[in-house]
Amino acid sequence: MKEYEPGHLENELCFAIYSAQKFYTKFYSESLRDFSLTYPQYLTLLVLWEEKRPLMIKEIGSRLKLDTGTLTPLLKRMEKDGWLTRTHVPEDGRKVYIELTKKGVESEAVIKNQVKTCLDTIDMSYPEYENSVQTVKSIGKKIQEVDETLADKR
Repeated sequence: MKEYEPGHLENELCFAIYSAQKFYTKFYSESLRDFSLTYPQYLTLLVLWEEKRPLMIKEIGSRLKLDTGTLTPLLKRMEKDGWLTRTHVPEDGRKVYIELTKKGVESEAVIKNQVKTCLDTIDMSYPEYENSVQTVKSIGKKIQEVDETLADKR
């Protein structure tokens, strides 16, 4: 992209992604309000619903791209609210398994339906949605590759 020159804020990809993220987080937060869930908590539930087994905190963190220090307080709040349980491994107290409670399992369909209903209000076809997901993933992958290359040079 040698022809690229930083210019107006509104034309910057970084600002477009940043703005979209803020709008998306707010949009999801409003659709999850009835369940008293935050957007990161919803993402955590998605991982647990997908895997359908107890997961170690580091496995969830890896999937969500979150470190343990960020994830632990979120999981504690979710446990307090009855979505999941945290079980320490007796042989190694640093290892903690996360498992959905009955509430967490039984709420999957209704929460996903609420999110789908909210997404239906966006003027976007499913092919546009899929294309957008792939575009954002591609951008993320390219940035990650650059980050890894730079890290290797340090």
